[in-house]
Amino acid sequence: MLEDAHNDPHHSLTSFSWLTARCPTDLVLVIVVVAPGQGSQTPGFLAPWLELDGVREHLDVLGDAAELDLVALGTTADAETIRRTDIAQPLIVAAGIVAAAALQRSIVAVAGHSVGEVTASVVAGVLPDADGMRLVAVRGRAMAGAAAAVPTGMSAVVGGDETAVVARLTELGLTPANRNGGGQIVAAGALPALEALRADPPTGSRVIPLQVAGAFHTAFMAPAVAALRAFADSLTPADPTARLWSNHDGSEIASGAGFLDLLVGQVASPVRWDRCMESFAAAGISGLVELAPAGTLTGLAKRALKGVPTVAVKTPADLPAAQDLLDRTA
Repeated sequence: MLEDAHNDPHHSLTSFSWLTARCPTDLVLVIVVVAPGQGSQTPGFLAPWLELDGVREHLDVLGDAAELDLVALGTTADAETIRRTDIAQPLIVAAGIVAAAALQRSIVAVAGHSVGEVTASVVAGVLPDADGMRLVAVRGRAMAGAAAAVPTGMSAVVGGDETAVVARLTELGLTPANRNGGGQIVAAGALPALEALRADPPTGSRVIPLQVAGAFHTAFMAPAVAALRAFADSLTPADPTARLWSNHDGSEIASGAGFLDLLVGQVASPVRWDRCMESFAAAGISGLVELAPAGTLTGLAKRALKGVPTVAVKTPADLPAAQDLLDRTA
């Protein structure tokens, strides 16, 4: 789950000249393509994509696999409808798959935030489109069911000292469900505890309640893990054809089966996007492209990966900039 108060609405390539001016001309550049998580969707966000040839038909195929009318949900459904976990998750994954296909460029490195890991599994060749959509449909329904069992929620804590923030969450019995980097931690747990956090936040921080159904990426989601694992066992994942990082601990995963196993378990364990970004930096990532519905992850990257050029692919109008950045990959 992502808090989008700091979303960057546009792309930024201003730092690429800074990079090339200081690096050898034979430098091998690696651009990572990232897929956002739940909370990044907005009403009508898929409408501009339908102007591209073949996108409506592609969405129809993806929707058939997920048993949802993705075209209607992504163009005419209201905010309350697409906020539903069982709808939001397939909608976001489908948008990322469509955007990745529209890039028409080779993708050599990929990662996803939370449900964006399903998108990443498709982009990296671990799962075919249809299996990815079936998986995320099961995931969304299972997480919605687990959330309905006990009233819980999530709040973003922006700013403050990380150690002090985590200590305050522990004191209240809350879980740091998402460590997003860039000064952002998402707390999850019982609603009274979240209200206490909002009333008395850690020094230097602000608390923003998130419009989600429950405490995702915590022990409250254990029933969803069991349901998702049962379905995942019916799939035959392939090893990734691109470099692929896991939310589990930011490590690079070379096994498709291993990635799928971590993706299933991650439903009830914290998202370590901070470690993913640390791994990007350690791997020498020289640019970042965020798939639709984009904005949140590029915003985090601007704060945690300073100087790395980014492109947020919100609409097809952003494709040329993303393609240009990907073309710089040697």
